[in-house]
Amino acid sequence: MASLLLLPMLLLLLPLLLLKLLRWPWLRWLIADLAFTVRALRCKRALRARAAAAAAADPRSPEGGCSVAWRLSQLVRECPERTFLIHHGRHYSYAQAERESNRVARAFLRARGWKEYPNLDGGDGVGITEKGARYKSGAGDTIKREAERAPSKGDEAASGGGNSASLESGSVVALLLPATPEFLWLWFGLAKAGLQAAFVPTALRRGPLLHCLRSCGARALVVAPEFLESLEPDLSDLEDLQLKLWAAGPGPHPEGFSDLLAQAAAEEEGPLPGYLSAPRNILDTCLYIFTSGTTGLPKAARISHLKVLQCQGFYQLCDVHQYDVIYLTLPLYHMAGSLLGIVGCLGIGATVVLKTKFSASQFWEDCREHGVTVFQYIGELCRYLVNQPPSEGERNHGVRLAVGSGLRPDIWNRFVQRFGPLRVLETYGLTEGNVATFNYIGYPGAVGRSSWLYKLFSPFSLIRYDVASGEPVRDDQGLCVPPPYLTPMTSPGEAGLMVAPVNQGAPFLGYAGSPELAQGKLLQDVFRPGDVFFNTGDLLVCDTHGFLHFHDRTGDTFRWKGENVATTEVAKVLGALDFLQDVNVYGVTVPGQEGRAGMAALVLRPPHSLDLDRLYAHIAEFLPPYAQPRFLRIQESLDTTETFKQQKVRLAGEGFNPSTVHMPLYVLDQTAGAYVPLTPTWYDALLAGQVRI
Repeated sequence: MASLLLLPMLLLLLPLLLLKLLRWPWLRWLIADLAFTVRALRCKRALRARAAAAAAADPRSPEGGCSVAWRLSQLVRECPERTFLIHHGRHYSYAQAERESNRVARAFLRARGWKEYPNLDGGDGVGITEKGARYKSGAGDTIKREAERAPSKGDEAASGGGNSASLESGSVVALLLPATPEFLWLWFGLAKAGLQAAFVPTALRRGPLLHCLRSCGARALVVAPEFLESLEPDLSDLEDLQLKLWAAGPGPHPEGFSDLLAQAAAEEEGPLPGYLSAPRNILDTCLYIFTSGTTGLPKAARISHLKVLQCQGFYQLCDVHQYDVIYLTLPLYHMAGSLLGIVGCLGIGATVVLKTKFSASQFWEDCREHGVTVFQYIGELCRYLVNQPPSEGERNHGVRLAVGSGLRPDIWNRFVQRFGPLRVLETYGLTEGNVATFNYIGYPGAVGRSSWLYKLFSPFSLIRYDVASGEPVRDDQGLCVPPPYLTPMTSPGEAGLMVAPVNQGAPFLGYAGSPELAQGKLLQDVFRPGDVFFNTGDLLVCDTHGFLHFHDRTGDTFRWKGENVATTEVAKVLGALDFLQDVNVYGVTVPGQEGRAGMAALVLRPPHSLDLDRLYAHIAEFLPPYAQPRFLRIQESLDTTETFKQQKVRLAGEGFNPSTVHMPLYVLDQTAGAYVPLTPTWYDALLAGQVRI
């Protein structure tokens, strides 16, 4: 009887107990963590099955080639007429993509001196099944060697000249092209021909361009016709490199260039044997993508066949499906555009709307015209959109998901409130890295989760980092130390350096060229003697709910007055002022002072004017004294890389000398509690130690 009386009381207490449990951070998001883990495991299993099928395929079949080759072949078999690409109003099906890339592959193979032999490539009437046994256990490599021969004079002429270095299996061909369908046909064609593509940033010329070509060991260069005129000063240097030179379109061409697409148009469009592109090892280099070069000359990051395969699962992890339409306006020479955008689209068989240049004023009209449902962004693109004047149709669209990286928390909220309802999925990763995170819950400002479930298939850790020494903090045994996790609910935890274990499934291949280029990217003896971890170079914070927040790059965080200053945190505070449109915070060296003083380059939001009184009152309220910028620099715009990363190194090098920086400069007058113009007299007094900053 007593138990029966207690039952109603327990039923009444159960909802209260559940509410109490949901206040526990790890349990509140458990269902979402489980759902994403299940999706990730399914994705991993599907990719393994595809790779196993490719490995078991007949080497003469296109499905026995590299991941790009066999995935395109699968899509052509499953949905040949589905639209793969929309560009400037033209629609290209998966079957068209296959045919165009096959023609390009044959043009490259002709330059290699390769010839199709009917008795090797299935044209002699002998069945695939009967011949299949010949290609198992490495026999494909033998056939590959048999099918290649020295180039004839006719082949030399077709390849664009005999003075340049010949192409061989695995040779590097650099692409200097904008985001167009031709970029994709050339990339896919190179992959099918067993050649390695190097995606060169389109803005590079002279020294940086030549550096990129040398560093990746390029044997050939394909250039968009519209870039040829700007390349004229580099032509003699390109000749010295003995590169095969092609233009991706009709002339007029400089001497030494020939039209590769015209050569490809004359080739057959049928499938190519897979043995031409099949890697001997899935960790072999597949292509090169250059780092952005914000702190020096670009480095050619090695991208493995494994990484390309993994990127096929990107959109599946983001819960994007084959009938979605993806809007992509990122440079294809960048990993976000090529591997995540294009390869991710191939992974699910969806449609991509490819824009060569981003137009904020045209964006929502494009989305309506093409039925866009998914937008792949870099954070600055969202900022451009929210800075546009309001328009009638900006909420009349079908976009349900924005996925990308680098979205500032303040822009995130404005973006969703203005253009919603839509969901934002922020991600984090590096071109050369072996770890990625997904904010699949949509928690504003976070780049991912630190869930133990997530770490089952993508492990990583945060370790304490000493900004002054530029090294991880180590204990008495020489091992790294994790930052304290348990912090008050109202404040985030200590920023830690993100590292990820290096192993066969999550390798770090480094960069083309000297091994010294990878110095500092690998840490040893992190948690146990002998272990090896990849150093992302990024400081992240894990809050008490288990969400990861990007804090700063290790090189961008600086010390002033004995304290660490995170440029992102200062920029976030300044960005809250309505009269500021853009903010770039960095540290500058002040003679006679320890560390670096904060300086902010500011762009005003039209039609506002600079309000120095409000600015000082704002930073005095929201920033500690050591983090308050000592110098301000007013500009019409901020310089960024073509992937919208802010340029800090050049600004820091220019400093704050009013005699050399011909822009309005201001200095924080500690005595007056205000920003005042930085005059030559002020500058001289500062250098002489007569004023305090």
